[in-house]
Amino acid sequence: MYDRDQLAALTAVVETGSFEAAARRLQVTASAVSQRVKGLERLTGALVVRRTRPATATPVGETLVRLARQFDALEHDASDALGGATTETTVSVAVNADSVATWFTPALVAAAGELPLRFVVRVDDEKRTIDLLRDGSVMGAVTTVPRPVQGCRTVSLGALRYRAVVAASAGQEWDPAVGLRTADRVEFDTTDDIPRRVAGDLLPRGGPATAHPVRSTVHTVPSTEGYLAAIRAGLGWGAVPESVALQEIAAGRLVDAADGRTHDVPLHWQHWRIGSAALLALTEAVVTTARTHLVAPT
Repeated sequence: MYDRDQLAALTAVVETGSFEAAARRLQVTASAVSQRVKGLERLTGALVVRRTRPATATPVGETLVRLARQFDALEHDASDALGGATTETTVSVAVNADSVATWFTPALVAAAGELPLRFVVRVDDEKRTIDLLRDGSVMGAVTTVPRPVQGCRTVSLGALRYRAVVAASAGQEWDPAVGLRTADRVEFDTTDDIPRRVAGDLLPRGGPATAHPVRSTVHTVPSTEGYLAAIRAGLGWGAVPESVALQEIAAGRLVDAADGRTHDVPLHWQHWRIGSAALLALTEAVVTTARTHLVAPT
């Protein structure tokens, strides 16, 4: 039903951001690219590309881009099967930084042990990785969104558990009821609401905390290692995965900032609903690894 050249033109426009750049990639004229995209629009009865700078896919276009990439994945599998050889397959995924730093990388290693795979990992907030799956940029995503994107499957993985921690130098004088509300805080970036959610879950209702106005400074450090280093150095308190927190506490670099209480973030694995051998191998590795490292959601 869908012409592969038209789908390739649409994908190239979305990936490069313009009709001219897409034409250079495909080694055709910009007019040819435009005609192919218009052919898809006539077929679907809807715009598939926003003619902006850069050009972006509409919701209909996102569906077609995802379809084009799924065709490519299945074609790669068929070529290997018919040719009797196994070539390297590129698998693109979107994952939150804390998962990459704790449990997700072993899943990549396990999958790569089964098939020759080349991974392209895009790191984003766990609430936004779903957007990269929805627009066809990636084949799978670790996300907090349980409802499957159209054309995708979802599997519950468990929860990534967080602990509030503060530098050991602040430990002797630290009062969780006051400190979580009034002390300076470190966040990963401006979209990172986990420390705020940790504080909201862990602060007692009423009591000493309500007597202190909120006057803390919020620092952003968008680097996994830098974020941890900032907390160690005393820039503020923060929320880190429990496995990391326990190592840091045992080493004497950090102390628990919330009397041992924790906060869980449920995670899900969403992936294209196709029979790609590479995607199936990665999905099995992700689910198996997650169930070893994550906790059951509370």
